[in-house]
Amino acid sequence: MKKKLRYERPTITKQYSGLMNKFGSSSLSRPTVDIDGVSIKSLCEGYGSPLFVISEKKIRQNQKNAFRIFKNRYPKVQFAWSYKTNYLDAVCSVFHQEGSWAEVVSDFEYDKARKLGVKGEHIIFNGPAKSEAGLLNAMKNKSKIHIDHFDELFLISELAETNNIRAEVAIRINMDVGIYPIWDRFGFNFENGESWQAINRIIQNKNLKLVGLHTHIGTYVMSAEAYRIAAYNLAGLCKRIKNEFNVSLEYLDLGGGFASHNTLIGQYLPAEQLVPSVEQYADAITNGIFDVSFKSEDLPTLILETGRALIDDAGFLITSVITNKRLTSGKRAVIIDAGVNILFTSFWYKHNIQLCQNSGVHTEDTAIYGPLCMNIDCITESINLPSINRGDKLLIKYVGAYNMTQWMQFISMRPNVVMIMENGKVELIRKAENLDYLLEQELLPKKLKLIPV
Repeated sequence: MKKKLRYERPTITKQYSGLMNKFGSSSLSRPTVDIDGVSIKSLCEGYGSPLFVISEKKIRQNQKNAFRIFKNRYPKVQFAWSYKTNYLDAVCSVFHQEGSWAEVVSDFEYDKARKLGVKGEHIIFNGPAKSEAGLLNAMKNKSKIHIDHFDELFLISELAETNNIRAEVAIRINMDVGIYPIWDRFGFNFENGESWQAINRIIQNKNLKLVGLHTHIGTYVMSAEAYRIAAYNLAGLCKRIKNEFNVSLEYLDLGGGFASHNTLIGQYLPAEQLVPSVEQYADAITNGIFDVSFKSEDLPTLILETGRALIDDAGFLITSVITNKRLTSGKRAVIIDAGVNILFTSFWYKHNIQLCQNSGVHTEDTAIYGPLCMNIDCITESINLPSINRGDKLLIKYVGAYNMTQWMQFISMRPNVVMIMENGKVELIRKAENLDYLLEQELLPKKLKLIPV
């Protein structure tokens, strides 16, 4: 018996003159059937759906390219991988193999870096909430501690004196570089002299060694000029410290914040047309430093904590269609098996969503929802898609940054994560969670173990 076709309501598509043929040009690109030469079908068969996929080759390309661009413009460059962006061991290890230090913002991230074999002196410890034990551990390992506020400065001074340690420290500085809102909840302010007061206190303290200055002006910063101003201000402070205290700092840390090629919600043009290139960021930062004349022996190392721009386009999410529905407005809705609990960045980005199999040519405006029992579980409110069936696959790009650190166990648990290695081999780098994993940390009081029948 011939299988009955699923009913799909007829649609009327407006055509325009001047196109290549009387039917108009296709609004869809060819389906994406593989990632780094590995078929999406085989990935799902082996590891299920939804599935996060990381490209080792792309990470290495991104890091090598960024280092080359900055090194061609400045003699002393050091990258430090931002753990909060993606702290899966396999991801961090690729960056460390490419020469990156570790930049961490919590005690557990610090411990993670140490377990991966990162030397203490190659760890930058940022963040406003370092524990006393974490600070002492970092001091003993000669890590670079970036002081965020005066209470932390006093605590570090006390710990250093009590334990007879000379701590290597820098200070985080916030400043007005034309990016709003200003991230002035972090660090010491540049304009009102607070940062200079902190510098004075550190230099006069025999238990503290000032080794650098740090600023992080924001996130997804689309102004290269803002980085030039920040670099110029830090370099000016560095030279003033040399002139007034005869102290040569080891480094200037310009933080992260470079935008990736994900398009923000509310942006009209695609990110590729708006986001500065790595070359533009590099020109701005290095010019800002060189505008302050240093003697060659006093030129500080430039440290960059680039995260999002190096990992976002190396991450993919494969997801399956659960069903098609019609909203009361008549608009088509597609339900997929990946929700905002594992794709947190869908609140920020208009992700690039691609078909993984051939479909029809007639498209209509479609909303894509996840499987969660929450109305906010919307991956995108509007995308032109052809008719797709239950079980069809979609590929969501780019998802390498923040999704695997901000994801949560809510209704559905976190899925497998695989890495496609440079040789094409697929490695499981994080196993999907199950009920045993979820219950591992729970304790049930004896009184509550008996449930009446």
